[in-house]
Amino acid sequence: MSNEAKLVVEPRTEMGSAACRRLRKRGLVPGNVYGHNADPLAVVVASDVLGLFLKTGSRVVDLEVSGKQDKAVIREVKWEVFGRYVEHFDLLRVDPNERVTITVPIVLKGSAPGAVGGGMVEQPMHSIEIDCLAYQIPDSIVVRISTLEMGQIIHVRELPLPEGSHAHAAPDAIVVHIVKAREEAETAATPGASEPEVVGKKVADPDAAKDDKKKK
Repeated sequence: MSNEAKLVVEPRTEMGSAACRRLRKRGLVPGNVYGHNADPLAVVVASDVLGLFLKTGSRVVDLEVSGKQDKAVIREVKWEVFGRYVEHFDLLRVDPNERVTITVPIVLKGSAPGAVGGGMVEQPMHSIEIDCLAYQIPDSIVVRISTLEMGQIIHVRELPLPEGSHAHAAPDAIVVHIVKAREEAETAATPGASEPEVVGKKVADPDAAKDDKKKK
């Protein structure tokens, strides 16, 4: 479960792409706060302050704007293309007792025994949408695969979700499983397949043979 951390931001009066670029040059990051039956609010915060906050790994925010306290969750953080700094962020106001829907990454931990003896780990599902209480939002869903043998599967119903949370995916959907590694033999020609025709080989024509005898 995420720890809560405090983030103090200021109202933003400069709008538009050009204004946001100017803010970034001054070491500030533009953002938005919305939701919880209140008007959207444009905000700004120092990039170093936001950076320290993000390092805490928190998803639930004790938000302060102009002295007013709110609970919020991080809805989106947009990084610069090379990941050097944050360009923009969105926060969603919530009630601590309110349920929220959010997409959470699925992280595998450990080494599967089945992957040692000729098997391989396949992970069809890398994230999952869940609904839970705002203060229970996990940073990730950790799936331990250290006991998985060949052919074994972990389904959505077996995920370690926070208490009272629900996954928005079929219970039988496969999250991760150990499958047999593909062999070269599987890509070889199918046994019993017809042999390729030899280039230049002519098939005997019975009628042509009769014509040759008459000429003789």
